[in-house]
Amino acid sequence: MLQLIREHWFSNVRADLLSGIVVALALIPEALAFSIIAGVDPKVGLYASFAICTVNAFVGGRPAMISAATGSMALVMVTLVAQHGVEYLFATTVLTGILQFIAGSLRLANYMRFVSRSVVTGFVNALAILIFWAQIPELTNVSWIVYAMAAGSLAIIYLFPYVPVVGRIFPSPLVAIVLMTGIYMSGHFHIHTVGDMGQLPGSLPSLLWPDVPLNWHTLTIIAPYALTLTVVGLMESMMTATIVDDLTDSGSNKNQECRGQGISNICTGFIGGMAGCGMIGQTVINVKSGGRTRLSTLTAGIVLLIMVVFLSDWVGQIPMAALAAVMIMVSIGTFSWESIRDLRKHPMSTNIVMVTVVVVVVATSNLAIGVFVGVLLSGLFFANKVGRLLHITSHLEDDGERRVYEITGQVFFASASTFRHSFDFDEALPAVTIDVHRAHFWDISAVEALDRVVLRMRREGTAVDIVGMNEASKTLVDKVAVHDKPDAEKLLEQH
Repeated sequence: MLQLIREHWFSNVRADLLSGIVVALALIPEALAFSIIAGVDPKVGLYASFAICTVNAFVGGRPAMISAATGSMALVMVTLVAQHGVEYLFATTVLTGILQFIAGSLRLANYMRFVSRSVVTGFVNALAILIFWAQIPELTNVSWIVYAMAAGSLAIIYLFPYVPVVGRIFPSPLVAIVLMTGIYMSGHFHIHTVGDMGQLPGSLPSLLWPDVPLNWHTLTIIAPYALTLTVVGLMESMMTATIVDDLTDSGSNKNQECRGQGISNICTGFIGGMAGCGMIGQTVINVKSGGRTRLSTLTAGIVLLIMVVFLSDWVGQIPMAALAAVMIMVSIGTFSWESIRDLRKHPMSTNIVMVTVVVVVVATSNLAIGVFVGVLLSGLFFANKVGRLLHITSHLEDDGERRVYEITGQVFFASASTFRHSFDFDEALPAVTIDVHRAHFWDISAVEALDRVVLRMRREGTAVDIVGMNEASKTLVDKVAVHDKPDAEKLLEQH
């Protein structure tokens, strides 16, 4: 137990503490912006980011992962807040957490295996583009000072690690933020700062019970939003955890992460926060800055609260140009440049899925829709590829009285048509054998195709024998097929 605690909490203390501070600084403008998107007070997003990040440090399944208020979740909340008010948002957040905990308990995260690598790559590339695009407003129609600060911040971020000794001690994004804030405070420039994003809260969050009626009508209002938030939140969190697994070459418990996200959102709803999930941008900042354990996540949450409550006067003077530079660094580091180079050697279907996910996510700004479309396309391409692996050969026996059809491959909805049209129904023979010992029947489409072949041959006066069927296929055929039942023709037409 002690060894496990040390590994998950105290094996990388200095880097975790410093990276947590960097993440806390990056969370502030994001939480403010997402609060504005959702139409709520800035403290709702800030309290949510603190609570989700802090609680998930203890109960999450992925060390070094950052979870907080996110834009994808905020977009779902807009209509709810506008039509019913912020109290219903708090109730929805609690219900979202309950549903996410149930999803984790039911081990629904195991279905992440159906998300292909091309979908993950498209998701990452689209997110990188969205992160970069979100910084454009901070860098357009502004004075030369802003451009100078952004360029200087990027120079520090990429060059400071090469400075002997200290370059390896302090995260370069933190150095850039501190230096640019010092320059701004000494020069009193008229540029956009964190304080211009919204009023930072001046007190600690307190426990509250959502002020909504506890009745069926309330449930009908919040349940649709909670279901959507549950799906979007878990999908983005699982994708974030997968990306961190790749970045750190380590594993994580995805079902525990689902339960952790649920507990975090339940706690958030009871302190006046909005629902949140895993944040890929801030998580990448954490990992790139050296964060590896749960201590980095806990540090980010606690430092965020300290900054916005007790150091708000200082935090409010951080130039947005410096934070924009940090996020540009994140977008550049997040984008999979290898995917561009691999376009020539990867299969066309893989490239289509990846590009489609990017286009859909960028067009809709909804990561969940992009992933859903990508998974659907991947499934269609896979079904088409497997469907083509069906091979049917035949030979006439020596006596010329029986033809043997040998089926090799998978018979299912994508190959059922090929199966039906591979038989010669015009050949007048007393008997036919269908040898399926190297085939598998997967679904009712396959069984229906078999029924139609058998019944049509019988109408032509041909006796049909089916041999070699494996146990799994036989179970399905015995349950669904009609060719061996009385009134088979009528039953087939009722399919």
